[in-house]
Amino acid sequence: MPEVAHPREVYDLEGQPAAEEAFEAARGRGRLHHAWLLTGPEGVGKATFAYRAARRLLGAPADPRHGILGADPEHPVSRQVAARSHPDILVLEREGPDGKPRKVIPVDDVRRLAEFFSKSPASAPHRVAIVDAADDLNVNAANALLKTLEEPPPRGVLMMVSHSPGRLLPTIRSRCRRLAFKPFELEEAAAFVRARLDVNPEEALRLARMAGGAPGKALALAAGDALAMDDAARHLLGELPRVDEAFALSLADRFKGGEGQAQFNLLLERLAERVHTLALDRTRQGIGPLDHWAQAWETLQRLPREVEGLNLDRTDALFTALRELRQAARA
Repeated sequence: MPEVAHPREVYDLEGQPAAEEAFEAARGRGRLHHAWLLTGPEGVGKATFAYRAARRLLGAPADPRHGILGADPEHPVSRQVAARSHPDILVLEREGPDGKPRKVIPVDDVRRLAEFFSKSPASAPHRVAIVDAADDLNVNAANALLKTLEEPPPRGVLMMVSHSPGRLLPTIRSRCRRLAFKPFELEEAAAFVRARLDVNPEEALRLARMAGGAPGKALALAAGDALAMDDAARHLLGELPRVDEAFALSLADRFKGGEGQAQFNLLLERLAERVHTLALDRTRQGIGPLDHWAQAWETLQRLPREVEGLNLDRTDALFTALRELRQAARA
């Protein structure tokens, strides 16, 4: 599967005309809010929108070929943003200076906002900062961001991506104008996937369903081999109450190295989703009890955080989960 392009390298956005029209209307009336909170599930285009809006605010002319907020990918502004060399845009994200993902966006990064917005634009009509995502701010970073919001910068615009706005400080939410981004219908998301990946209709629909109709997330899941992990989860659950240890050990080979945590997380996510569906089916059919299945589901939800936070052995954690699933199947 091809790698998913970073939003700064994406020039088209499907399915979100209302958000783009609202932003463009505010910009056209000269009533551009200084802070925008872009909300919705992960993978529906919020970060892509932020970069599209940024290019226009930085002076790239409209290019209708790429939609309402479209800009020519070959325009100097677009090329500078893609190369991360434009002097009037600042991006705060979990990716560190070494290119590796961090657990949070630290407070020192957020403190750069005050200095950034204290300066006049170097070559553009505005200075633009993108926080992707505000959910990744730690407590100190969120408080530092609030100070910037309390003193709106002249000719400065802050774009904040949030997958879970309810987790943000109320004082942050109240100082932003919110734009809501909705997921696609499953059939639309599946069509989006098929237009970009070499998958059959059934696989595209599975990816769309896993992603909850979020097209970007569906592409990311495909790149992360989610179909294989979903097949593995189905096999493990189908063998219960027997545990296919040889198969589980073969899966554990995927958990090694830098990408191992992501593969481990994905497998447990697929197991948890399938256990949830199983429990709902049993409830509808009046089959019980479900206490052991609920406990297994909670373990599947909890283990990825514990493994990453405490640096636990991923193979041992998988067999812990499988033991609980076996107990649930026997109950």
